[in-house]
Amino acid sequence: MHPDWSYSANIYETNVRQYTQEGTFEAFSKHLPRLRDMGVKILWFMPITPISELGRLGSLGSYYAVKNYTEINPEFGTLEDFKNLVAQAHSMDFKVIIDWVANHAGNDNVWVSQFPEFFCYDPDHQIIHPHGWSDVSQLNYDVPALHVHMIEAMKFWIEECKIDGFRCDMAHLVPLDFWVEAKKQLSEIKSDLFWLGECEEPEYHEVFDATYTWRWMHASEEFYHGRMNLQSMLTILYKSVTEFPCAAFRTYFTSNHDENSWNGTEYEKYGYAAKLFAVFSSTWNGIPMIYSGQETASKKRLKFFDKDPIEWDGKYELHDFYKTLLTLRSTSKALRPADPHMLTRVVSHPDDPHIFSFLRKNGIHEVLVVLNCSGAEINFQVKGVQGVFRNVFGGRDVNFDHEDSVFLRGWEFLVLEKVPMLSEPA
Repeated sequence: MHPDWSYSANIYETNVRQYTQEGTFEAFSKHLPRLRDMGVKILWFMPITPISELGRLGSLGSYYAVKNYTEINPEFGTLEDFKNLVAQAHSMDFKVIIDWVANHAGNDNVWVSQFPEFFCYDPDHQIIHPHGWSDVSQLNYDVPALHVHMIEAMKFWIEECKIDGFRCDMAHLVPLDFWVEAKKQLSEIKSDLFWLGECEEPEYHEVFDATYTWRWMHASEEFYHGRMNLQSMLTILYKSVTEFPCAAFRTYFTSNHDENSWNGTEYEKYGYAAKLFAVFSSTWNGIPMIYSGQETASKKRLKFFDKDPIEWDGKYELHDFYKTLLTLRSTSKALRPADPHMLTRVVSHPDDPHIFSFLRKNGIHEVLVVLNCSGAEINFQVKGVQGVFRNVFGGRDVNFDHEDSVFLRGWEFLVLEKVPMLSEPA
């Protein structure tokens, strides 16, 4: 079972280093009221641990090269600063999860000298650097003592800082039995922890509440650039539904730290369709995720190993756009993920080359989404939908008892919420 609070949640990935000029917990905390107003529920902090110096890339190094699993990166502040931030976030009804890097550690991690047997070695007795990542060293989960020490380190953040869960980096590279044991032990400390896994392995939902949808994200990018048609893209989407447990949460996004830094912003990937795919991510059966700066419509690739702050202009151009989506997501029962009472029905025809439309229904609660996945102006005939629906982004209501079509400009979208009849129970 998922934590009760997670069914109406969303995830906001926080890059503390680049969030402000100061790059500290204290400076980030000043943004909490704005993020609360935007409707953010879960704050995911990228790794907050110290960064190794041996083999460091760039001037500041990768957050994912952990030097010590139970200390704070002094770049961000102190342990007390982080405790204060978590307490402040909790007082404002946020949940806080932290990034956990279990597959590998920094080259000068304290365990290298304390427990050299925790690492993997090549035939020449040199520590292995996985996947060509020269700044990190591969951990060896064939060693039972590593399991013990890693779980103890995770306990530290729950007990000391009162965090609400973990985003687990490259989770599929770590044996599932480790995660099973970790969840079992950590749940004894806090029963409603939230587990987000960076993986697309269905069996890992034995542990993880939510997993990534990388294949869908890559397919949607291929589609926008004309390298895949709509039917092929949707086939990949449907596989992500049928190949995973019914109770699994899937996490949908248009950007994150990897995508932004290495593959480009959502505007490079999606162009005119950036908002359209953000709408999809917030209304399909899953949990939406937003990356730092997306609410300001930033078109900047953030450097990964060096200081490169987000260029906030004070306008937060997409604040209200995301607020509308996140508020609907948290208030409408029709958008609850993995709810056995919820039905998702595709409204558009399977052979339609331009429109993808779906209706999500939970009792009397209904949300209709129409996505014009083309640059053409289109009149779309809506079949099998009844009642009066309000446009959540403003504009006129649509009464499908008297009209059966809607007009969309190129790459435009409609998100329509049914207005319950007065005679219908809540």
